[in-house]
Amino acid sequence: MLDFQGVSLHYGHQDVLTDVSFRVNKGERVGVVGPNGSGKSTLFKLILGEISADKGELVIESSPTIGWTRQNPKPDSPEETLLEYSLRGVPGLSEIEAEMMELEQDLSDPRKMNRYGELQTKFEHLGGYDIDTRVKVALGGLGFSVEEFSKPFSEFSGGWRMRAELSRVLASKPDLLLLDEPSNYLDLPAVEWLQKFLKAYDGTLMLISHDRYLLRSLTSITVEVDACTAVRYEGNLDWYLNEREVRLEHLKAAKANQDRQREQLQRFVDRFRAKASTASQAQSKQKLLDKLDEDRIVLPRRGMNSGRLRLAEPPPSGVEMFRCESAGFSYDGQKYVFKDLDFNVIRGDKVAVIGYNGLGKTTLMRIMAGVRTPTLGKAVIGHNVVPGYLSQELAETIPPDLTVYRIAKNTWDNHGGGPEKVFRNQLGAFGFDENDVEKPSGVLSGGEKIRLAFLCLFLSKPNLLLLDEPTTHLDLDGRRLLQEALKNYSGTVVLVSHDIEFVRNVATSVLEITREGISRYPGGYDYYCQKREEDALTQKKPQVEVKESQAQRVTVSQKQMRRERAAERAKIAPVVKELKKRIERAEQKLDELQKSLDEASQELFNPRPDTDFAEVNRLVRTLQFEIDRYSVEWEEASEELEKLTASSQNEN
Repeated sequence: MLDFQGVSLHYGHQDVLTDVSFRVNKGERVGVVGPNGSGKSTLFKLILGEISADKGELVIESSPTIGWTRQNPKPDSPEETLLEYSLRGVPGLSEIEAEMMELEQDLSDPRKMNRYGELQTKFEHLGGYDIDTRVKVALGGLGFSVEEFSKPFSEFSGGWRMRAELSRVLASKPDLLLLDEPSNYLDLPAVEWLQKFLKAYDGTLMLISHDRYLLRSLTSITVEVDACTAVRYEGNLDWYLNEREVRLEHLKAAKANQDRQREQLQRFVDRFRAKASTASQAQSKQKLLDKLDEDRIVLPRRGMNSGRLRLAEPPPSGVEMFRCESAGFSYDGQKYVFKDLDFNVIRGDKVAVIGYNGLGKTTLMRIMAGVRTPTLGKAVIGHNVVPGYLSQELAETIPPDLTVYRIAKNTWDNHGGGPEKVFRNQLGAFGFDENDVEKPSGVLSGGEKIRLAFLCLFLSKPNLLLLDEPTTHLDLDGRRLLQEALKNYSGTVVLVSHDIEFVRNVATSVLEITREGISRYPGGYDYYCQKREEDALTQKKPQVEVKESQAQRVTVSQKQMRRERAAERAKIAPVVKELKKRIERAEQKLDELQKSLDEASQELFNPRPDTDFAEVNRLVRTLQFEIDRYSVEWEEASEELEKLTASSQNEN
C-alpha cells in the first residue's frame, strides 16, 4: 500500500529523513515509534501530500481512502452542532445525500433513476445508512454525553474538539487510518474504548504513539524513526524492544570500527601529505576518509541518552497522608464538579485517580496540594506531610531563558539548600550532567523538561507526590524510566494518567470518580478492571428472589448425583483431551527447538571457516523467542488442565 523508496527530507540545513526505505502492506497494523522530534509526524505529512520529499519517492498504491485527525478542527458555521460536525467525517457523503434527496422529488425520468441507483450504491459503500449510529457510538465511547450531541461545536475546548475529530475519523471507516498520538487528549476510560474500537478495525493502521498499552495490543509491525532514518521491525512492540538492543550493539561495534579506521586514515594523511613522494598516497587516503564521512554511522538518540531518574527517600510523616470528609467543589457556587467525596490516603499508598475528563480529577489533585479549598466538607493534610504537586502545565511554565542549573539552584536554596556537592548529586540523579546544566531550559526537549520539573519537585523535599499526567511529552524510554523510579519509590504517590501500562505498573490502588460518586478499589489496575466487569455482569443478571418451603425442596439421590457428575465429566472430556494435545505438541516443539538451539550455540563456540556469525546470531535469537512462546503455551495449557482436574476431583 505504501512504499518509501530512498526518501530524504531536509528543513533548511537540518536533515530530517535520509534515504528512508520501508514498506507498509495492505491490512498491516504498524506502530511508529521514536524519540520526540525524530520525524514520525513527517512520515504522515508525506503520506497526506502536505510536504514533498527532496529526494526519493513515496508510492501509494490502489488510491486508498485515508483517515487522519486535523490539528485545529473548526466547524463550518458557529451554529454547527457536535453531531453535525462529526457526521461530516466521510468526504463527499453529504453531497451524495443532498443529490439523492433532490432526485427523490421526481424519479419518472429513467436517466434520473439510473443516477439515483449509482448514488445509492456509493452512499451504501461509504456507510451512509449507518453513519449516524457509528458516529454516536464513537462520541459516547470517547466521553461525550448524549445531551452534548446538540451543543455547538464551537463551545467545546481544544481537547474535546480533538476527541470529536477522532470520532468522525473513526466512524468514516477509511482504508488507511493514520493516528498521531490519539491518546494525548483522552482520559483512561476513553483509551480503553479506543483500544477496543481499533481492535475491530479491519483496514490498514499506522499509529504514532508512546502508549505501550495501545502499541502492544494493536500493532504487529514496528517502524522506529530515529537518527534521520526509519527501520522496519517484523514484530510487535516487545519484539522491537528486544531486537533494537541487539541492533544497537551491532551499530556501536560498527561505529567503533569506523571511528578507529577514520583515526588511522587521518593520521596517515596528516603525516604524509606534506611530502612530495607520498602525496599521492595521502590523497588516496583522503578520498577514503571523505567516503567514510559520507557513510558515517550515527547512533540513535536513545543510544546516546539513556537517562537516569533516581528518587531520594521521602522525609518522615504520619501514617495518614490525606483525608477528604464529605468534600465538594464548585467554581461558581451553583454547579458542582463533585460532591460527597469521602476517602483517605495512607503512607506508602500509590493511588491512581481514574474517571472521564470533567469529573474533577485535576480539581481533586489541586485540593490535595492545597492550591484550592473544598466548597463543601473538608480536606485534611496529615502530620508532617509535604505535598509535591506536578501539574500538567508545570513543565511548560519553566522560564525558558534560565539555565537548568539556575532553575534547580533557586528551588534548592528556597527549600533550605545545603552543600554544593549534594546539590550536584541531585542533578546527576535526574540525568543532568556537566554538559546539560548550562543549557537554557527553552532548548530542552519535552522529556528533559519533565525531568527538570521532577528535579525541582524533589528539591522541595515532598513526601506526598501528586502527579497530574506526568507522562505527557515522554517517549517510550522516558515513560519506562519514570515508571521504574515511582515503582521503587518508598513514598506516597497519587497520580492521574491516561497511560494504562504506566498506571498498571505503578498504582497499588484505584480511586474511580464517576457522576454517581467515588469508589475505592484496594488492588491495582487489573483488579479494578476485574471488579468493574463483575459489577457489570451482576447488573445485567435479573435479581430473582426464590422462596421455597421445606416441602418443595427436592432431595437429590446418590444415583442422581452420580449421573450429574458423569455428565459433568463427559462435558469437560473434550476440553481435557484438547489441552493434553496442546501440552504434548508444545513439549515436542520445545524438544525440537532446544536441539536446534544447542546446534546453533555449538557452532558459535566452535565456528567453521565459513560460519556466518550474524546469521547464526539471528537464528539463536529466533529460536530463543520461539522457545519462550511455546513455554508460555505449555504453561497456560498445563495450568488450565490442572484447574479442570482439581475441580472434577473436588466434585467427586
